[in-house]
Amino acid sequence: MAHFAFIAPPLPGHYNPLLALARVLIARGHRATFVHQPDAARLIGDAEVGFHAIGAESHPPGSLDRWTRPMSKLNGFVGLPAMIRETAAQTDMICRDAPGAMSALGIDAILCDQMEPGGALVAGHLGIPFASVANGLLINREPTIPPPYVAWPYDPSERGIRRNIGGYRVSDLLMRPAGDVIARHAAHFGLAPRRRADQCLSPLLQISQAVAGLDFPRRALPPAFHYLGPFRDPDIAGWTLPDADDRPLVYCSLGTLMGARVGVFRRIAAVCRDLGLRLLLVHCGLLSSEQVAALPGDPLVYDFVPQRAVIARAALVITHAGFNTVIDALDLGIPMIAIPLAFEQPATAARLARAGVAEVLSPRFSERSLREAITKMLGDPSYRENSRRLAAEIAAAGGAARAADLIEALLVSPADGPGASTRADAARGDARGDSRSESR
Repeated sequence: MAHFAFIAPPLPGHYNPLLALARVLIARGHRATFVHQPDAARLIGDAEVGFHAIGAESHPPGSLDRWTRPMSKLNGFVGLPAMIRETAAQTDMICRDAPGAMSALGIDAILCDQMEPGGALVAGHLGIPFASVANGLLINREPTIPPPYVAWPYDPSERGIRRNIGGYRVSDLLMRPAGDVIARHAAHFGLAPRRRADQCLSPLLQISQAVAGLDFPRRALPPAFHYLGPFRDPDIAGWTLPDADDRPLVYCSLGTLMGARVGVFRRIAAVCRDLGLRLLLVHCGLLSSEQVAALPGDPLVYDFVPQRAVIARAALVITHAGFNTVIDALDLGIPMIAIPLAFEQPATAARLARAGVAEVLSPRFSERSLREAITKMLGDPSYRENSRRLAAEIAAAGGAARAADLIEALLVSPADGPGASTRADAARGDARGDSRSESR
């Protein structure tokens, strides 16, 4: 059987879906090993899933916390330059140290999160087949699709296309430190020229946790691309509320990085109290006991909960539009109020609004605007109907099991069989159309 390496940004939102996928592959007799800086080992939590540390010299213990701690305070583009520089340093570390690790581990194929181009560059250098995994919004560029970091609506008009192209130019300037690292290692490895993460996507296989109904309309996805829906472990059964309560349940989470936003939680708790709703709030260990005690009303407050089990009981989800919470809610047919804070969250919220499954509020929302949004959504059945429509699309997409089928197919063709030379070129990242495609 095969030994798969996983390379992704060392964040729960990227690791958790890949861990679910790794467990499916392990159940089929394969091996799975995550490769990254030493601190990333704490994200695994499964003895069957391997971890191999690299980069101890440049990224010693403690480095991951120094990278993630400022993320909790990000608002829009504020604070992004420092985060981008550190992200580029991680890519540099992977390109420097991962090739030797891959050879020592006997890796047969690499599964690369689309947001970490280092995995694709290493695969190309070693001639190893690789698949790209989109755990969030797609980074595949098309002129009619806005950059995956902005709240712009879908607008395929000439005016909209001009704005999108300008947006990509701005994002390329912001991402220049990462682009310089990509270009330098592509040249060092003898690969086709490239400067962007989307130019490092696999020509062999691209898989996404999204479904088409959640995305803006796409016109130019490659044949290797597949919408598959969420990669999840089997649901945890048996979770129940701690006491009987007839009030509609509202689930609120701002994800693993943003859970310190006590002001946001306070306004949400006050509105739920005033509307007679039962609020279950998750802060991922980022609020103090004093802050929790001061929240208005009688919310149920936890560090962590089995998210899908809670969402299944909810009438409404209030979220920062983090992709994993979004896809869990849609999988279960539950509508949302989206309060995007940073990263790709505004772009995800724009897609939710277009799909008719959410109301979108500013991070500076007032209690009045939240009260109006909740009242509107609970009184309008179209939000739940649209959410259930997407749930049906997700159910048919295949999830982690279908992803594993496609991944296994990467290794089926014998090295000397028909098309072997094309496969070898693709594995090295030398597919000219992939590396040189541009939005026009």
